[in-house]
Amino acid sequence: MDSKKNFAIEIVRILHEHGYEALFAGGCVRDKVMGKIPHDYDIATNALPEDVIKIFPRTVPVGIQFGVVLVLCDTLQFEVATFRREGGYEDGRRPTSVEFTSSREDVLRRDFTVNGLLYDPLLEKTIDYVEGIEDIQKKRIRTIGNPYQRFSEDKLRLLRAIRFASHLDFEIDSETWQALVKLVPEIQVVSPERIRDELVKIFTGDHPGKGLELLDRSGFLKVILPEVEAMKGVEQPPEFHPEGDVYVHTKMLLDQLSGVDKILALGALLHDIGKPPTQTVSDRIRFNNHQNVGAQMSECILKRLRFSNQEIENITSCVQNHMTFKDVKEMREAKLKRFMSRPTFVAELELHRIDCLASHGILENWHFLKEKYEELKKEVPRPQPILTGHDLIQMGYPPGPLFKEILTAVEDACLEKTLRTSDEAKVWVKEKYPLPIF
Repeated sequence: MDSKKNFAIEIVRILHEHGYEALFAGGCVRDKVMGKIPHDYDIATNALPEDVIKIFPRTVPVGIQFGVVLVLCDTLQFEVATFRREGGYEDGRRPTSVEFTSSREDVLRRDFTVNGLLYDPLLEKTIDYVEGIEDIQKKRIRTIGNPYQRFSEDKLRLLRAIRFASHLDFEIDSETWQALVKLVPEIQVVSPERIRDELVKIFTGDHPGKGLELLDRSGFLKVILPEVEAMKGVEQPPEFHPEGDVYVHTKMLLDQLSGVDKILALGALLHDIGKPPTQTVSDRIRFNNHQNVGAQMSECILKRLRFSNQEIENITSCVQNHMTFKDVKEMREAKLKRFMSRPTFVAELELHRIDCLASHGILENWHFLKEKYEELKKEVPRPQPILTGHDLIQMGYPPGPLFKEILTAVEDACLEKTLRTSDEAKVWVKEKYPLPIF
């Protein structure tokens, strides 16, 4: 038994010893019923937050107004929430009031039946008030109670339904789907940050291609990612892309991913975003400069969704560089090493692999780069450059734009092993970049 589960059971046991009811709740019970190992264990109890804080020596009251306390055990933390009933949702996000109640009432205010299961680890008994086990067996996502009411309480649940359907590879119940589609425009009341987080979960989890398909069928793409929706029907040259249009190609990339980081996932989603506005048809269909146009478009999309500057830089790098991989065999050794030394190269290399598999299927350049990258990792890194700007000033070169050109050229020569020492570099620079005579 893993330590996380042990600690969670111990929390339940201690609450029982103090006279309280305590149960595992939510996703961990769903995972157990499905035969999966839970990542986290959430605990629901009739103990009030102040009781939980008194009982356990290390706690953090993260959402005490909603009855939520973190209990810290060793290096782990567990969310312990008091059974609650929620009042109205005036802002489509959070309840106006919370009333502590029974376990059954607590389940009835939750989002989907598959997340409405409880489990008593001491009695080893699953408690199901909402036919959640049946829905798991039928691979069905269904709201608890009226879907319009559940979605109206928190509009983010619209996207959560799609996330659970894609991650679990379930279908969405017809009544739930009907309400979801009708309420899609109301997602715009949700903050960009919350939408971003849900989209990241959809595309970094299992079955992201199914997630894209559900976003499209529901109408979400048109509302929150219209640039992706615009890829539909944009034909590609069949000699390079026998699989179909840009949207089909992108979905095929996502179908190859599962549980990857957000840089690769979003890079895959957006890598051809620049094709619709750059498409031309003459001798054949072309998308000239689509990688640079796509990088600019991706930056706008990611800013709109409030990604961090570093995330934007990394994802747009994947978009901008994805066409460079076709030319790697023609690169000089120094340029190739510089290309492979960038922080996003590993993600870009995997993007190149799935890009090829979703089109022509030729992996020659991927195998070439894989071998070169392994060689590069074995090289001993240079502790410091053999020539600096200070050296150039001492040699009589005036500071200016030429500095960067000279230092880059010296670094390239070092990478190609034609220069090894500072003295060699100084002689080489004087020959290649003679000082101006005044």
